[in-house]
Amino acid sequence: MNGRPPRADALRNRARVLEAAGAVFAERGTAASTEEVARRAGVGIGTVFRHFPTKESLLEAALAGLMEELADRARALEDAADPGAAFFDFFSEVVRRSATKNALSGALAEAGVDALQAGGEAGPALKQSLGTLLERAQGAGAVRADVGAAEVMALLAGMTHAAGLGGGTGALAVVFNGLKAP
Repeated sequence: MNGRPPRADALRNRARVLEAAGAVFAERGTAASTEEVARRAGVGIGTVFRHFPTKESLLEAALAGLMEELADRARALEDAADPGAAFFDFFSEVVRRSATKNALSGALAEAGVDALQAGGEAGPALKQSLGTLLERAQGAGAVRADVGAAEVMALLAGMTHAAGLGGGTGALAVVFNGLKAP
């Protein structure tokens, strides 16, 4: 390394590759190739491999990026004027984006990579922010007081799985009815 920061165009290309990787792997799963990712990103395959020397490193970076985006979104909602709406909106967003997360996690598991480790520091940050959203929603009387963060994480895991099976919308309404304060 020459010690200089990456050029702006290199940073843009890296971001485009990661965005394309999330979309391609969500659509095609592990059958997707790095060539497809390069095409979708509008870059050459050499650019993909310059940033990510293996398909696994690309998958890891894409999952970490998704987790960071979700953690940032959760943090941004922590001070929302309507804590109940913020909690349920975030829950919905996680479920909506679950196809990408599931595809990336599944591909990493097939490659023998621990998806939780691949998420880096974003995983704990996401869990902490989700806990804050839950506490605020409970304080506002929007979510039952007897529901803990562990239950919410389990419900999210179940809903992301259900969304992958095509049962997300109706099941999400049932989960929300169960979470809402009486």
